[in-house]
Amino acid sequence: MLSLPPLSVRSSAAGTIPLSQREKAAIVVQFLLSEGADLSLADLPDDLQTMLARQFGQMRHVDRSTLAAVIAEFAEELEQIALLFPRGVAGALNALDGRISPQTAARLRKEAGVRQSGDPWERLRACPVETLLPFLTSEAVEVAAVMLAKLDVARSADLLSRLPGSTARRIAYAMSQTGAVTPEAVYRIGLSLAMQLDATPDRAFADDPDHRIGAILNLATASTRNDVLSGLEETDAGFAETVRRAIFTFANIPDRIDPKDAPKIVRAVDQAALVTALAHAQTLGEEFGIAAEFVLNNISSRLADSLRDEVGQIGKIKTKDGEEAMTAVISAIRALQAAGDLVLRTPGTDEAGS
Repeated sequence: MLSLPPLSVRSSAAGTIPLSQREKAAIVVQFLLSEGADLSLADLPDDLQTMLARQFGQMRHVDRSTLAAVIAEFAEELEQIALLFPRGVAGALNALDGRISPQTAARLRKEAGVRQSGDPWERLRACPVETLLPFLTSEAVEVAAVMLAKLDVARSADLLSRLPGSTARRIAYAMSQTGAVTPEAVYRIGLSLAMQLDATPDRAFADDPDHRIGAILNLATASTRNDVLSGLEETDAGFAETVRRAIFTFANIPDRIDPKDAPKIVRAVDQAALVTALAHAQTLGEEFGIAAEFVLNNISSRLADSLRDEVGQIGKIKTKDGEEAMTAVISAIRALQAAGDLVLRTPGTDEAGS
């Protein structure tokens, strides 16, 4: 709300009457709206929104001299403002989002008993499907129905398709009963779900366990990788399968690399290591041989012929040297991915993934 001092500009039979702070705020807001400004007041505290709306209802007309005086005073006060800090701890945390650690932000939010300001549904819409899915199974079907109704159609369809048929049918039927739900109830539901996100314990690791193990096994020797995967399959076959999908080895190059990115990989790897990797791959069976040919077939024919000549002349390669060379190729690919110069495709599809 504006913090302008009283201003004696309102005319009356007895002279001028000081305008209150609320009246001047209403005049400024109405002027901006009449000029076509896209003015959003939703972020104001509820009591200030209510105060402003009530003041609007009490106002009638404002003469030109009054309007000019209020706007001039408002403009003068704006010119005096050099810095504007966010209101309260919640505003401070939003302003510092991404600049302080998630752990510090979560601790401050809990200590102050505040939540992220703004529309809670905007925050929920930005969440990945995996984060939203548990709400559909842990909350009442009526809450799940409201949630699906507030999300975009594609996101809701994706969520619904991941549910058991009976659960999806109950939620779909509950959506037919949401016609009488009030905006206040929808807001409270969104606020409750957003607060549950705040209550979720912080994760020590950004990546899931399968991706962390997969990244380690990517750079391990083939024998170590196979031993670990065999042990995981005996202990937890499901987890072992997710680890396999997270692993990216030399043999996965045709499935995960876009053909147009092959020249980038060749340029990023020391040529001696590349020749050793290509030669060693051709001795490991059809799968690795296909990967080597994939690289050679998607670079310039002149360079491919030169590499084939070197591969043919390299002779016998020690297993350790061959694996180290293939690891150098994988490391180069991962470095290109981290730099944003290359995107790995999702296994078994043509879509880019991680």
